[in-house]
Amino acid sequence: MQIGFIGLGRMGGNMVHRILRDSGHEVIAWDPSSDAVGAAAGHGAKAAESLADLVARLEAPRHVWMMVPAGGPTQQTFEALLEHLDAGDLIVDGGNSRWTDSKSRAAHARERGLEFVDVGTSGGIWGLDVGYCMMVGGTEEAVARLAPILDVLAPPDGWGHMGPSGAGHYVKMVHNGVEYGLMQAYAEGFEIMHSSEYELDLRAISHLWNQGSVVRSWLCELAERAFAAEGNDLADLRGYVDDSGEGRWTVFESIDRDVPAPVITLALMARFYSRQDESYAAKVLAALRNQFGGHAVKKADEAG
Repeated sequence: MQIGFIGLGRMGGNMVHRILRDSGHEVIAWDPSSDAVGAAAGHGAKAAESLADLVARLEAPRHVWMMVPAGGPTQQTFEALLEHLDAGDLIVDGGNSRWTDSKSRAAHARERGLEFVDVGTSGGIWGLDVGYCMMVGGTEEAVARLAPILDVLAPPDGWGHMGPSGAGHYVKMVHNGVEYGLMQAYAEGFEIMHSSEYELDLRAISHLWNQGSVVRSWLCELAERAFAAEGNDLADLRGYVDDSGEGRWTVFESIDRDVPAPVITLALMARFYSRQDESYAAKVLAALRNQFGGHAVKKADEAG
């Protein structure tokens, strides 16, 4: 099978590598970064000079996979593809787009006689070796056309057809919301142990927890790796935690559906706390305690 691949970053580049390493499929690859294109070519991809050149190199009916950042970059790439592709061609969005955007793009693609498949992709930088978990949305026909590529990218039983357009990114959105909650629980637990009266070896504990414990998981394995690399105190890391959108969208959806999701919501809020050099809300709390009870406050220039 022949497929065009747009976006060769940490995820996209590894996905191209896995396709070429583990199958006989042909990949035409393009990225704004010539270095990224060169790396893909080094794995056996055929390098395109532009998006238009990529489309021109593909045989009809074409299959083009976008692996670019959600939002503007995905929309711009999608619109450019609409101008170059023909009826019967298929566009794949394997990034972290919002599911409502994927529904809209699928509708626009159908107006042009094109197929659109949304693939929520999980696996990070480890997917090259262990495969990617893939949550797929689209028509039965379109997904069947893409199946040979999905079979290579995913481990056994590692991809599934979730439903019509948008369903793949919808399930991936909730997946990432759950991930927020799991990560926050581990973070809080390790912080409690780090502050305890005991000199606990957190790397050893995270390793131990993966030996039959009910909290064993891949995230716990990654915690062990992090403590091994950075030490118990994680001294070289700043506690700033970003978010790429899916956690927010999960919380919005829970509100829209009147479904309580306090753990995911609070995990998202905790990420916001991590980005503050100093909490203004905490200043207000200190000021109020001082006003009603005369409790001592620390001035901004006081140490400790």
